[in-house]
Amino acid sequence: MIADESLITELTAIIYHAMNEPKKHRQSIRLKGYDYRLNGAYYITICSYQKQYLFGEIVEENMERNLLGDTVEAVWYRLPLHFKFIELDTFIVMPNHIHGIIVIQNYDLEKTEYDSQYTHGTMPESLGAIVQNFKSISSRKINRLCGDRLKIWQRNYYEHIIRNENSYQKIRQYILDNPRNWEQDENNLNKFKPM
Repeated sequence: MIADESLITELTAIIYHAMNEPKKHRQSIRLKGYDYRLNGAYYITICSYQKQYLFGEIVEENMERNLLGDTVEAVWYRLPLHFKFIELDTFIVMPNHIHGIIVIQNYDLEKTEYDSQYTHGTMPESLGAIVQNFKSISSRKINRLCGDRLKIWQRNYYEHIIRNENSYQKIRQYILDNPRNWEQDENNLNKFKPM
């Protein structure tokens, strides 16, 4: 079943806007005042640096990962070893980005106080800390493989707080259908090249 067309269009536009915002005017795209340590499901998209096709290619509507794509996937699935309070749901590596759902179930959270003005970098045990860890470890592993110091990821990432079961199911389907919808994907840079 292919995801709802309106959801595909909406998610694509949001992701495209969030990941292409000019740097000099960049403001946080996080929900102001929201505690990203809260229990719940979060949909994320992370694009490769300058949307380079680093992780494989789409062949006959299927994603064929290369060694770098396999490395990214392996790091993703090891996240629960570093963050015991998360579960991973649907995930896909695409040629120049990833989509995934992270479910935070941090029952110790009630013991700590949230400070929206946290000034010491990324809030520990938050979605940002999880993404930061993922980007850092995957970059290190890829650079060891390549014997170089490549920039792997764009500076920012897109996130969406999944608020209900209907949205959850539509986003899961969107992720699963992503390789089949590659021709229309805003991250498909070949889409914009003249024929």
